[in-house]
Amino acid sequence: MSEITFDTVRELGIAFPRARVDRYYGMPALKVDREAFVVCTNHRTAEPNSISVAVGYKRRDELIADKPRFFYVKRHYEPFPVVLVRLASIAREDLRGILCFAVGPGCSCRVRLGQQRGVRRQKRSTKIIRRKRNRE
Repeated sequence: MSEITFDTVRELGIAFPRARVDRYYGMPALKVDREAFVVCTNHRTAEPNSISVAVGYKRRDELIADKPRFFYVKRHYEPFPVVLVRLASIAREDLRGILCFAVGPGCSCRVRLGQQRGVRRQKRSTKIIRRKRNRE
């Protein structure tokens, strides 16, 4: 098995319609219609030679449960609908399959914060509280 790098990911990814190479927060990425679906990881918690792929929360949990040798997630990436992929251990055909899922209609290709995890409450303005106190 040959060593898979981001160059291999790029080669497989640009074969999809409307896919192009770009940058996402300064890191090499693949995008479809200006939305990243694969990003080279740069966070210190991610393993070297890993990528993040937009797959959605449900699919991420399934992938990690089925093949923890290939797929994983770290705390920094939990709020995002992505799975981390170990390029050193995944086969080329499995990589092509996960990229196809990320680009396909099963995924929106959006790497944005999800609403289901850790929704923060808005802090009440102190001005509102003062006005209520002054009215009494």
